[in-house]
Order: sequence, then C-alpha cells, then structure tokens
Amino acid sequence: MTEIWALVMLATAVGLLLLGYPVAFTLGAVSLLFGGVLLGLDFFALLPLRIWGIMTNFTLLAVPLFVFMGIVLEKSGLAEELLETMSRLFGQLRGGMGVSIVLVGALLAATTGVVGATVVTMAVIALPVMLRHGYKPELATGAIAASGTLGQIVPPSIVLILLGDIIGVPVGKLFMAAVTPGLVLITLFILYILLVAKWRPEVAPALPKKDGDGPLLPQVIKSLLPPLALIFAVLGSIFFGVASPTESAAVGALGAMLLAAVHRRLNLKNLRSAMRSTTRMTSMVFLILIGATAFGLVFSGLGGDDLVHELMTSLPGGQWGFLLVSMLIIFILGFFLDFIEISFIVVPILAPIAIYLGVDPLWFAVLIALNLQTSFLTPPFGFSLFYLKAAAPPEVRMPQIYRGILPFVAIQLAGLAMVALFPQIALWLPALMDQLAR
Repeated sequence: MTEIWALVMLATAVGLLLLGYPVAFTLGAVSLLFGGVLLGLDFFALLPLRIWGIMTNFTLLAVPLFVFMGIVLEKSGLAEELLETMSRLFGQLRGGMGVSIVLVGALLAATTGVVGATVVTMAVIALPVMLRHGYKPELATGAIAASGTLGQIVPPSIVLILLGDIIGVPVGKLFMAAVTPGLVLITLFILYILLVAKWRPEVAPALPKKDGDGPLLPQVIKSLLPPLALIFAVLGSIFFGVASPTESAAVGALGAMLLAAVHRRLNLKNLRSAMRSTTRMTSMVFLILIGATAFGLVFSGLGGDDLVHELMTSLPGGQWGFLLVSMLIIFILGFFLDFIEISFIVVPILAPIAIYLGVDPLWFAVLIALNLQTSFLTPPFGFSLFYLKAAAPPEVRMPQIYRGILPFVAIQLAGLAMVALFPQIALWLPALMDQLAR
C-alpha cells in the first residue's frame, strides 16, 4: 500500500513545482511530510550520511569551477569578438550569418557553457543585424535560441557532470561520449540553415561586405586561437588522461581569468560579480541536490522505486520499450520543468532500471542529455525563449520565436533518434580512448 503513497508523493512534488514553488524546499518539505507521517522521523537518521557524501564528492567540485569559468569568459568580451569574426567569414554567403550563429554558439558552449548568457549576447549583437539585412525573424530567432542550448550537450557541460554523478558513469568518459553527438547536432543545424537559404533565398540573404574592414586572417587568429586553446586545455587534459574533470575545471577557471586579463576585463568588479553568480548558482544546485536526496530516500523507503521498476520492466519491447517511454517522459516533463529538476527527480528513478535491463549507462546518459537540451526550447517554459525575448528588439513577437524554434526542436529529436539507433555515435570515442590508455 505504501507504494501508492510513493506515487502520490511524486505527483504532489511535481504539482507544487508546476505551481512555481522553489525546487529545493518543495522536495525537502514533501519528503519530510510523507516520510514523517508514513515512516516516522527516525527514518531520516540516514539522511545526514547521504548529505555528507554529496558535500565531500570530489567530482561535484567541478560544478562551481566550470560555472566560474563560464561567467568570467562571458564578461571577457569573447562572444562579441567571435560573432564579429564569424560574420566576416561567412556573412557573404546565403544563410552565412545563421551559420556564424551556430558556430559561435558551439564555441561558446565548449568554453562558457552558460545558456542564458550565450543567447542574450547573440540576441543583442547579431539579431538586429540579421533583421536589418532581411533575415526572416523566425529563422534568426530559432538559430540563436537553438545554438545557445548547445552548452547542454557540448562538454564541458554542467548537465553532463550532474548526470555522470547521478547515473554513476565517469564524467571524463561522458564528456568524450557527448563530443560526437554534439558535432552531429551542430552539423544538422548548419545544414538546415543552408538548405533553407538555398530554397528560399529571401529568408536568409547574404550580408553586404563592409568597407574599411582590416585584414581577416589576423582577426581570425586573435579571436579563435584563445578559445580553441582553452578548449584544448580543458577537454584535452581529460581526453588524454592528464587531469580529472575537476582538475581540468580548475585549469579552465585559471584560463578564463587569463583570457579576461588579455581582454582587459579582469577587474575587481567583474571578479566580484562572477564569484557572486557562481556562489548563487552552486548553492542552488547543491540545495536542490540535498532536497532531491531526501526525496529519493523517502521514495525508496515507501517502495516507490520497486513499483516503478516493476512497471517499466514489464513494458513490451524490453530495452527499446523502456527507452521509448523514458525518453517520452523526460521530453514531456521538459515542457514544464527545468533540466536540474528532471535530473534530480526522474533520472535517479530511471537509471537503475536502465542498468537492470542491460542498457549501457554511458549511452543512456548521453540520450538523457540530448533530451534535456530540448527543454530549453519547448514552450511554455523554455528558458532560451524567455532569454531571447528579453534581449530581442521590440518588433520580434513571441509567436515568431515559437514558430522559429519548432524546426530546431525537430532537428534535436532527429539527433536524439540517430544516437538511439546508432549507439556507436556516442560510444566510439570513449572506446578509442580506452584502447589508447592500455
């Protein structure tokens, strides 16, 4: 009978979250209510040990370091330089400005990983230029919103760190597994923009060449080499076994400060702002993690995990039936809940079932990350859409943004399907690195 109460507790928590109550306190309060009434307060004697395990987790130390790296880079002026350089490189092609947006989004994803900052920066700098030169608002806004979300799948990504810890796979391997799916998405975005520009030239015209621009090569070297060097320092140190993800995050944080110093943006005001934002973001993540730990403890104590296990393993189709239903659940929840909430509430329930059914946990983690990326784009609560609307010119309307992101959501789902049908897209690079390490 207690299993039914576990589902009631889950429904209560999700309902309160949809009403807008804070995530960490909602999970903690619901856990205390149901656990205290149904299991007794002595049941929570185990909770301090679990919280201590979270706070001493070396892997999770990468979260504040990568957040700090991203915020410092966002304040360094890197995005502005990249956008200007890419627009000069590709702007004279039909759809070239859209291609530039995707490439800049990919580079910023591999360095800053801050979705909100990426979307706002590109909306402020590039969107007015695109609209002024005849780009259709739907294509321009869709490209910016979708490219900004690449930070969720292109490593180093906070989502991948959290999923690696929750599912129990090495974060370094998960970073490697996410590289090719990220490149697949970037390629699909670019192909879509180029095809639209070819079929309907008026939707994405070429930009006229500016007079008085200096030589292109020095600008490319100046703009591209620093972020590429930082990407190599952070990801290369993980891929070649020189550093753990947490140690590479420290390298990235130091590299971000050096880049900010080169751009003459490393001052006390920016550092104080970056540290304040990092503290706020990290505190939010860890508070949610503590609330989710209490929730998971009570949910398991009420037998909810056994009930969900029985339901999911009895689905027709075995592994594929489970994968289809679990991906559908995560996709639907992404319309209403944040990726952190889904990661801490739903993934701990699904991950043990996936392992029981023989699903490769590394592959499963990549599929979830790709799925969670769409939650930034799906209305009504897609955060990229809100960031974009806030930074867009007044003439850009919300219905235009919604129409613009639909093709990109379809592309992301196509990328998810490709990785699901061909697991080696995600698994070949970790396997290669394992062979080289022997």
